[in-house]
Amino acid sequence: MSLFQTDLSSPVAPSRAARLMRIATYASVGVAAILIAVKTGALYATGATVILATLIDSILDGAASLLNLVAVRHSLQPADEHHRFGHGKAEALAGLGQAAFIGGSAVFLGFESVQRLFKPQMVEQSDIGIIVTIFALVLTIALVAFQRYVSRVSGSLAIGADALHYASDIMLNLGVIAGLVLAGRFALPLADPLIALGISGWIGYSAMQIFRASYDQIMDRELPDEDRKKVREIALGHDEVMDIHDVRSRLAGTTPFIQLHLEMQPNMSLHDAHEIADEVEAKVKEAFPGAEVIIHQDPAGLEKDPAFHD
Repeated sequence: MSLFQTDLSSPVAPSRAARLMRIATYASVGVAAILIAVKTGALYATGATVILATLIDSILDGAASLLNLVAVRHSLQPADEHHRFGHGKAEALAGLGQAAFIGGSAVFLGFESVQRLFKPQMVEQSDIGIIVTIFALVLTIALVAFQRYVSRVSGSLAIGADALHYASDIMLNLGVIAGLVLAGRFALPLADPLIALGISGWIGYSAMQIFRASYDQIMDRELPDEDRKKVREIALGHDEVMDIHDVRSRLAGTTPFIQLHLEMQPNMSLHDAHEIADEVEAKVKEAFPGAEVIIHQDPAGLEKDPAFHD
């Protein structure tokens, strides 16, 4: 399962998922603030480009995490008179903002790295940079593990994007350590900007992943095939349902929207058809907690009737 292909059938209650999402945003902002402080000190001590790279990334992490915090709080607000489908797409908008932040940092870091390639500088006190980077690496791994858990059980695009954002920091920190060791211990000054340049490419790739996931949600991309298959199996599992058609789905924040047409016996009473649709709806909601489900009842064979199309 990819980072953005979350488990929509998670058994976690929506209220608990919302609480976890809020905690994840606070943790993200807190981690970013700590890392900005320690990396600023490390940059002052070492003057290394790779430390500058990771400091820039942490500053942008902080900005993106603050954006995430606001977006998640907004997305969790219930539907109102002017937003009848809820506020879930605030998460996708936050994802686009994150992609812009990360993409900008990749461009800036790439430009700085190219400059250092032509004017390499020796790295001083690399041990300080290595210690700070190991600390950042451990803290980031813990945060990403928690964010991925929250993203998986809640289906939150914003938390998933933030997790991918910080996952790129793990690669960044590993690159920083390698650059400091090579430049500081082995007197290879070109290693510093070369590794920073590679890191900028990785950050740019992460920005594209976040952009694609956010764009898909804004454009109402269908749920994954396995989820649509599960909906079909649930509906056809009812003894009175003969067939289904026009299955449509989308995701807004953490809320799946699912609609379908049930085909039943043409001579069935409206009351019985309604009861069957309610039973299928309950089963779908059980499989996809928090989903909004709309079911239309059709007489079986109606779509094949020539008169239906006249």
